[in-house]
Amino acid sequence: MTDKLSLRWLLEKFPFKPEKPAIFSGLLSLLTLAGPIGIGIMTSHASETTMAMPAAGIATMAAWFVGIVNVEGNYAQRATAMIAATIVVTGVFLISSLVSSHVWLAIPATFVVIFIAGLAGIYGSVAASVSLAASIMFVIGLARFASFSNLSTLLQHCLLCLVGGLWITVLALGFWAVFPDVPIMQVVANCYLSLSKFVDLVSEKALNQRDDREWEQRFLQAQDTVIQDLISARSIWTTIWNRQKAASVQGNDLLILIEDANQIVNAVVAFSELLAIVQSTCCRRQNASAHQSFFQLQREIHQAIKQLAIALQRLSKAIAKGKSSVHLGDLERKVEALKHQWQILRAQMLNPATINIQIGEYSELANLGKITTNLTNWAQQIDTDTDIVANLRQGQQRRLAQRDIFLPAQPEGLTIIGTLRNNLTFDSGLFRHALLLALMTTLAQLLALVLQLPRGYWIALTVLVALKPNFGGTSQTTLQRVIATIFGAIIGIILVLLVKNTLGIAICFLLLVFVAMSVRSLSYSIFTLLLTPAIILLLNILSISGWQVGLLRIFDSLLGGLLALLGSYLLFPLWERQQLPAQLEKTIRANLAYFQQVIANYLHPQQGTSADSINTLRHQAALENANATTAAQRLFSEPRHVQGEIEPVMTLMVYIRGFFSSVTALAENLQEFSGD
Repeated sequence: MTDKLSLRWLLEKFPFKPEKPAIFSGLLSLLTLAGPIGIGIMTSHASETTMAMPAAGIATMAAWFVGIVNVEGNYAQRATAMIAATIVVTGVFLISSLVSSHVWLAIPATFVVIFIAGLAGIYGSVAASVSLAASIMFVIGLARFASFSNLSTLLQHCLLCLVGGLWITVLALGFWAVFPDVPIMQVVANCYLSLSKFVDLVSEKALNQRDDREWEQRFLQAQDTVIQDLISARSIWTTIWNRQKAASVQGNDLLILIEDANQIVNAVVAFSELLAIVQSTCCRRQNASAHQSFFQLQREIHQAIKQLAIALQRLSKAIAKGKSSVHLGDLERKVEALKHQWQILRAQMLNPATINIQIGEYSELANLGKITTNLTNWAQQIDTDTDIVANLRQGQQRRLAQRDIFLPAQPEGLTIIGTLRNNLTFDSGLFRHALLLALMTTLAQLLALVLQLPRGYWIALTVLVALKPNFGGTSQTTLQRVIATIFGAIIGIILVLLVKNTLGIAICFLLLVFVAMSVRSLSYSIFTLLLTPAIILLLNILSISGWQVGLLRIFDSLLGGLLALLGSYLLFPLWERQQLPAQLEKTIRANLAYFQQVIANYLHPQQGTSADSINTLRHQAALENANATTAAQRLFSEPRHVQGEIEPVMTLMVYIRGFFSSVTALAENLQEFSGD
């Protein structure tokens, strides 16, 4: 039992998103690294022509770091972000070169550069991604490449840095020109994939009437996953088309698919509430015939929901791969079988010759009718979405039923100076994080110099990657990185001992880099696991490093992880217990506003509140629910003496989520009382 628990705990440290690998990123990394290494091997002077020599090494590192910047948006926005990353990476390399010869300059420069880079996160995810790449380039450049022998050499090295960044930018833009819709297509496909899993959980509920807390937890997690995917899809869609007066036909179709997924999420939440009511009523009733009314349809309900989940999964694959047809024959047959069985049950219970139906039984019959109608409507909506997907790549105009489209609200922007001024205070979590990041990275650099460690910059790199704005995030990332590094280093040592040929080592290195960069967005742990042996192999290509470099990698990662944990715990700690009350207040207020709007439509239907108002409030409440759940989960990863009483918080979250589901059920049934 202990072995099984240990294995399960270990596997939990390697989570993996079931999405499509980023083959695009893997290919870019191959093209970036294969050239210098190939030239070095062909000339039999790898140590002089690859990264051991500044000329090729600087260009290659700059290209790699610019390539790992996360960029979303249209073609022009991507180009702008990568060119900006190239300039920033070159700038920090210039600074590292100017201060590298003097420790008394290098240490304070490290603090200033890392602090500014950490503070850049206030301007969004792209700025944070660029600043992280720049920070890594500064640390590695300071340790491996930076030198200021003369002005001519300095300018040459900076030019190589620019060339490397521009090279990867040209490659990336070339790929994007050939596959312009891959990012937005993939993110919409992810929405339908997570939605299919959400719906599939409801099919489990249809077969199980017991109050299953474990199922409830999985249901809420799946709901939060869909909501986060929808937020990501809306964000990318808005980034691409927000500045244009009108989206293209394809853009409009993608937005319709996003909003259809959002409508299905709401319908699933309401449906699960209705299903729970029917099951609870059936279990409580003593009348045998009434008790059997649901179970006569149970098999058909389960199979219809199952086919809906399969259809959504097929839609996801069709969107991602550009397929023009989605088979829905099984779904149509299951829905027709359910409608047929419902008609038989209704005829039996309302037969004039034997009618003796009680009020409770009639209510149960009406609810079963609602279940049948809801599943039929879902099937029709999926059929419409199938038509949209069929012509999505061609961008052909079609006559589609008009529907409400909920655009994400755009926050009022501040000026660059205004945003910075608002965050230059200890009340700002990002300011405290930037200060902590700068202090601990500088300490890691100083420690490496004092101990004269061969590759001490790995300590600073571990601190840079592991430190998060809260202790819970830091401890989780540190644990994942250290465990992945240990296993990756073991793999690297084995490969060094087994593969003696330089060409064989180079091939293994390139394969590891390709796979690592392809899964980087899917699993940070697996990315680190694969990248660690790749770095060990690279060092053995460039110089006679031997298998011992793997042990150095483990030691430096352990030391860097320890520094990250100590810094996050001792310096400016941002405990979740202190922030949770404010988050819970926002969550309760958002759910209250949602409830008040829905109930106002019931009490005063003549006022005719628009569906957009309810959609906006529902979206905000769902987002705050997900944020509160994430905050509560972070609370679990903090030290026990800091957590305080957890049970009241978790109980409150259960009530809030149940309240949201009930309000959503009310909102979805508004049409029945509209008089239309």
